[in-house]
Amino acid sequence: MHVLILGVGDAFTRKRFGSSALIQGPAGHLQIDCPDPIHRVIHEAAQPSGWNVSVDTIDDILITHLHGDHCNGVESVGFWRYVLRAQGKQSHLPRLHATRAVVDRLWPRLAPAMDTLIGLSRPARLEDYFDIRLLQPDGRTIHRIAGLDVRVRTTTHYIPTVGVLASDGKSTFGWSGDSRFEQAHIDWLDQADLFVHEANFPPAHTTLDELAALPDRIRRKMRLVHLADDQDPAPFGLTALREGEVLAV
Repeated sequence: MHVLILGVGDAFTRKRFGSSALIQGPAGHLQIDCPDPIHRVIHEAAQPSGWNVSVDTIDDILITHLHGDHCNGVESVGFWRYVLRAQGKQSHLPRLHATRAVVDRLWPRLAPAMDTLIGLSRPARLEDYFDIRLLQPDGRTIHRIAGLDVRVRTTTHYIPTVGVLASDGKSTFGWSGDSRFEQAHIDWLDQADLFVHEANFPPAHTTLDELAALPDRIRRKMRLVHLADDQDPAPFGLTALREGEVLAV
């Protein structure tokens, strides 16, 4: 399994894009989170890596939560894919995977910009843009996405948020989602062969001190995203990811 890192920044970054990734599955790609400007985010990560991907070709997007640095690109994806269908270049909706707590509040966020479409005699709905697939955040239920077995688990954050485990049957990749430090969440992510954990300032995020205190066995298979621009994990013996980096899991 290979994972392309799209963004590694936090909500206030001046230098990076919002933390996000693209998993190469047996039946397509699974995008984890959708920061803005998503077309540029994917383009700049894919160019040096040689991945032939774009908003046009990614059919599965998983939204961990509704903070803007993780979901602001959804509007642009929805509109662009609608344009492609209107031009006859595509016939299918992209699939949007999220928990009920996220889906129920996503359209009220998007509707002021998206509920009117030329040629549509009624107000547009989220389902006019995306094929909605609900996720069960119990950490156990398996969702089949892009040929991957995907599970999600609720994290400890300000708003409903999930972490992700994705397996192709040979290896498993983990993504913490935004979260305060929670040992049960670390134990769940420990099922992965390699996992990415967020790190930032409390009280909404996990600190570098907390991650550095984990057993060496876990730290060796952990990489970091969502760091503030001035945070350096190197003195803690931890490894930060770079945008455009490809992980072999």
